[in-house]
Amino acid sequence: MTERFDVVVVGSGAGGGVVAGELADCGRSVLLLELGPHLGAHDFTRWEAKAAHDLWWPIRFALIDGGAGGVVGLVAGRCVGGSTTINTKVALRAHAKDYAKWHAASGIAGASGSAFGPSDIDPHYDRVEERLGVRERTDWQKSVRTVEPAFRELDAPLTPVRSYTDSTCTSCGSCLQGCPTNSGKSTQNTYIADALAAGRLELRANARVERVVIDDGEAGGVEYVDSGGTLRRVDAGAVVVAAGTLNTPQLLLKSGLPDSPSSGLVGRNLGFHPARLVYGLFDEPQDTHMVYPITAHAMAHQHDEDGGFVVEATTIQDPIAFATTAEDENGPLWGQALVETLKGFRRWVGLLVMVNDENNGRVRVDENGGEAFDAEFNARERERMDGALDFTREVLTAAGASKLCWTGLLTTHVQGTCRMGSDPERSVVDADGQSWDVKRLYVGDGSVVPRTLSVNPSLTIMALADRLAAHLDADPHGYL
Repeated sequence: MTERFDVVVVGSGAGGGVVAGELADCGRSVLLLELGPHLGAHDFTRWEAKAAHDLWWPIRFALIDGGAGGVVGLVAGRCVGGSTTINTKVALRAHAKDYAKWHAASGIAGASGSAFGPSDIDPHYDRVEERLGVRERTDWQKSVRTVEPAFRELDAPLTPVRSYTDSTCTSCGSCLQGCPTNSGKSTQNTYIADALAAGRLELRANARVERVVIDDGEAGGVEYVDSGGTLRRVDAGAVVVAAGTLNTPQLLLKSGLPDSPSSGLVGRNLGFHPARLVYGLFDEPQDTHMVYPITAHAMAHQHDEDGGFVVEATTIQDPIAFATTAEDENGPLWGQALVETLKGFRRWVGLLVMVNDENNGRVRVDENGGEAFDAEFNARERERMDGALDFTREVLTAAGASKLCWTGLLTTHVQGTCRMGSDPERSVVDADGQSWDVKRLYVGDGSVVPRTLSVNPSLTIMALADRLAAHLDADPHGYL
């Protein structure tokens, strides 16, 4: 007999974890399916290679201009909690200028009928921030103090970040391997754990969803392969796909959406929020690997007209990632130069710089079901990326760094492949997250963001998910 739930949620990250947990708290029967494993703090050790294997998606790449322009490394979590299990928990709200970009991209309107804005999402930001215990991080370590005067001298002062970490955080630097003390408030140890402990939520990890079942223009459930390799089907009053910005469009495309302008946009408008790490070598040990990675940021260049980038301080990759990604003006470091660089690991200070982009990428699925990711950057975007690299190098030099190196482009902030909006010609889902073409089918992750944010998107994805959960529980269409 086929099982039935009120809602099936695919994916347990910043979007799906919140939707599932909130609906379960409201008394709805919810099945949460996650491709990755269900691990906890007792599994999280600072063993870089093991964590990358157990918790991360294998690093994927978007080809820039078909590969002629290089690649963008795509970093994401693949475990219960998704990327919130392995991220730095930075909690920032969207800016008014971000909302203006959203409206221009997809015509998205709020409940009042006017352009979507703070009144439509602020109550959900409030709920999420309270649940996660968002707080300001003023506990700057030595490496931040080393570079802080240079930021101030260059008229881009560092200010404390807000994050969803609690006061038990020991700044051990293990965020990317999973928090070993549960100080980092991932969706796993907040929304999901609370509902699981109370028996309100059913979670099935190691479950690969093959397709959304669509009949007569309605989503009726999903088919998935369980941890034992058996193909199963579950029915539901509504299906929420929250598999992540790169995976959600692939699942929708494989599920056979009707041919329409909105379905033709699935996988398009991929935004990267492209980033790179820039490192400076100092005379004294800085121990940037033993800090809460992002305690400070410089927002002076946040908006396009001011440069279009945000700098976060301070951070460094663990040794394997550091060794395999470091480069300078001559290209990737290797041989004796790489050996000497690694010998100084404790003396390097890293800055993470993230650049505003214009959603010119794409997720594709080929005839064999294989995935591909494309990136294109126009002259404006390239100017921002060059300016961001130049500025961070200038900061580190002014702070006293004797040598510089950096990484290629990477991202943990992909957004936009299933835009939400109020115009079906320019969006995949409506302002409530429901597919324009398939009733009962919702999208609830970063793929709905119409234009890439100028700040870390995780809090906004959670707030939008909280908003979606409230909409589903209200059940205006009688689906549940």
